[in-house]
Amino acid sequence: MSNLNLGLIGNCQISALIDDRATVVWSCLPQLDADPAFCRLLRKDDETDLPGFFEVEILDYSRSEQHYITNTAILVTTLYDSNGGAVRITDFAPRYEYVGRMFNPMMLARRVEPLLGAPRIRIRLRPARDYGAKSCDFTHGSNHIRYMCSDVTCRLTTNASLTHIIDETTFVLDRELHLILGPDETIPESCGDSFYGHYRATRDYWQRYSRSLSIPFEWQDAVIRAAITLKLCTFEDTGAVVAALTTSIPEAANSGRNWDYRFCWLRDSYFVVQALNRLGATTTMMSYISYIMNIAADAGDKPLKPLYGISGRSLTDEKVIESLSGYRGMGPVRRGNQAFEQVQHDVYGAVIMSATQFFFDNRLTKSGTEAEFQRLEVLGEHARSFYNQPDAGLWEYRGRQRVHTYSSLMCWAACARLAKIAAKLGNDDRAAYWRGAAEDIRTFILEGAWDAEQEAFTESFGRPEMDASLLTMHDLGFLAADDPRFISTVDCIARHLRRGNHMFRYDAPDDFGEPENAFNICTFWYIDALASIGRTEEARDLFENMLSLRNPLGLLSEDIEPNDGELWGNFPQTYSMAGIINAAVRLSKDWEEAL
Repeated sequence: MSNLNLGLIGNCQISALIDDRATVVWSCLPQLDADPAFCRLLRKDDETDLPGFFEVEILDYSRSEQHYITNTAILVTTLYDSNGGAVRITDFAPRYEYVGRMFNPMMLARRVEPLLGAPRIRIRLRPARDYGAKSCDFTHGSNHIRYMCSDVTCRLTTNASLTHIIDETTFVLDRELHLILGPDETIPESCGDSFYGHYRATRDYWQRYSRSLSIPFEWQDAVIRAAITLKLCTFEDTGAVVAALTTSIPEAANSGRNWDYRFCWLRDSYFVVQALNRLGATTTMMSYISYIMNIAADAGDKPLKPLYGISGRSLTDEKVIESLSGYRGMGPVRRGNQAFEQVQHDVYGAVIMSATQFFFDNRLTKSGTEAEFQRLEVLGEHARSFYNQPDAGLWEYRGRQRVHTYSSLMCWAACARLAKIAAKLGNDDRAAYWRGAAEDIRTFILEGAWDAEQEAFTESFGRPEMDASLLTMHDLGFLAADDPRFISTVDCIARHLRRGNHMFRYDAPDDFGEPENAFNICTFWYIDALASIGRTEEARDLFENMLSLRNPLGLLSEDIEPNDGELWGNFPQTYSMAGIINAAVRLSKDWEEAL
């Protein structure tokens, strides 16, 4: 049965998810949001022979082991048979600096080695096209097979027998094999030399990247894995960071809450920038902020959309894909996301808070200018106009609109940050203007969103429901950590939304009924809020529990079933990985204290 115990490889151009049997079950080619050439992840268990996978099968399978090469995105899977044989498969996507620029081609590299005994294996390579609807036509030469996929032609170059691969016949593995699936280009050197050249350079790149990170004393391995995963969710060509690398993994079993997350949500931007800043990953952070600033510039005086494609453009309509049955057969499978049509006023705060880094961080090679400030002021005017207007909210309710407290809060943050930027630039008049706007919105929230009976700020104005996003009120700077209103809001949210060691986004029924699973970023927000109000040991316990629920390779999805801890939702989830980083940095002992 399909699960999310998957390993991730990639190079900021493409990515691939590989299960514990060394099968590539998901990969979009030639870039993160393209047609999935490998899509078995979204098929029923009885559809495993349909196209959309790249498998190295060991006969008489017994068990497997899987790990990453230390501090890299290179995945190693060892398959054992019941006869004492073993095979080791090493997978990665090349990424390293070459002739002054980053080399990150559309390429997956695999090495298959005999490890013990005389294992018999079978290699099955069946890419798909049109979202799994068809097999890819292929031709072959003396040492390669060429596959015509939807958006690209791929070439497998290998020293393995082409007959064994094309006919999918079994054979005894008695030597090292190399399989390089990439562009339809001739590889000038031997397959082995090509593999090892890419391997060494890619290993060195990731280990240098890991060494460059600022990490806390505690939970170092978890933070490094989260940092590498965040990097792999980046489309380097534009700087976009996608919410996740998959589409349509249900938030809960048979819930219908199946969405395409291979896009950039502006709401995520502040929390991702916060994580990248804490890591000292300034190059990735600067590229991401540039992507966001370009969106703001392109929007002009028009309102922002909630999400954008990795190119920076708005999206096309959401469509249901009939050719894929869905994760464990739990459809629908969707391409595109209709949320781009929604009105979400929180985006102005997210963008301006992210862009603030440009104006204050002296590590960045590019500093914010007066012209860029003026572009952000256009977004600030939208925040000033819309802070008291209904919207779909952070959680993208499709069936209703309200004046959501979190949206108003983020509009306040937009104006408050603009005041600080203006002061930094020496523009006292604009600083005063934006301070006044922020104060007006603050008064509106304090008077209208407070529920005196519950002693808490509520999800929306005039409504009693709770919303976990308000756990961020201190982190955003709206309330001090020791403010009784913040403390009582944290307690009230916990009473309503906490389930065991996990936090729900909300508990009121929505378009799809009552929520069933916890939302991981909300649990991290709760951990952060507990630490802020002095309940550090409780926060640490909850954080340790979250780390224990990562998959065996240290990755998290969007949601967790609170009773059995099973991962659900799109994978790996940027929000969740950023949550690991931010919580670890907040909770860890100082290096000086620990040593």
